Amino acid sequence: MTSNMKFLKNILIVLLGGFPISGFAQFSYDMQGHRGARGLMPENTIPAMIKALELGSTRLEVDLAISKDGEVIVSHEPYMNPLICWDPEGAEILSDDKSHNIYQMTYQEIQTYDCGSKIHPGFPQQVKFHVTKPRLKDVFAVVDQYADNFGYLKPNYNIEIKSSPEGDGVYHPEVGEFSEIVLKLIQETIGLERVNIQSFDFRVLQYLHKKHPDVELAMLVSNAAEYEKQLEELGFQPEIYSPHFSALSKEAVQVLHERGMKIVPWTVNTAEQMNALLDMGVDGIITDYPNLAPKR
Repeated sequence: MTSNMKFLKNILIVLLGGFPISGFAQFSYDMQGHRGARGLMPENTIPAMIKALELGSTRLEVDLAISKDGEVIVSHEPYMNPLICWDPEGAEILSDDKSHNIYQMTYQEIQTYDCGSKIHPGFPQQVKFHVTKPRLKDVFAVVDQYADNFGYLKPNYNIEIKSSPEGDGVYHPEVGEFSEIVLKLIQETIGLERVNIQSFDFRVLQYLHKKHPDVELAMLVSNAAEYEKQLEELGFQPEIYSPHFSALSKEAVQVLHERGMKIVPWTVNTAEQMNALLDMGVDGIITDYPNLAPKR
């Protein structure tokens, strides 16, 4: 190990809360770090991804936006969220201000916003520090390099294309262009075999199913009790059904399994909830707190 890598290792041990670098925890299910490890680190940042890897996540869940100059940016919103970001002068962004539009900014402009220092009221355990929204290709490169250097298995990725009909051409490209930009980047970097793509926007899933049938797709929904209606609306059977955990039942899990789908609920943030869902037979868990995931 070079002196530079030893230095990086020591810095990350401090930054990531002193978690020992001692190998990759194994899970019998797909344990996914939501936005990296949002409960512990600023969301959708490289440190959050490294933290999730350290805690044994088998898959990293990330959200995407597109910059003005065509970069694929890791961000849950297509704008700078006032809840987590300071503006370039370090000032507050008004709570209803969506004018800091990532689709209208270059990557260099995006890097002037601090999206890690602000206290998040929903996640009091988050370590706070100045950090910017990364490009997806940089997440891939840094996480893989970290895994290689420190003996971890390279994680898979659950990549969400964030789009809506009202956002087309305003906050993001239209569905086909957005999807093709993302797929091209994945194919040029880590490859499709390590990725599934998810979306609440059924247009994305329908486009990819038709144009790229080799891509593994996850259907994001809020109410698992309506799975029959949702699948009818989608018009095909995806590989993964990914509902909010609250309305998921053992019966639904059984029916969906019989049809050949995996079930990966979100966002499950207590060990009690995780164990109950695993007892139902779900195939994975998406959580803000990978440190709470039961070893099974």
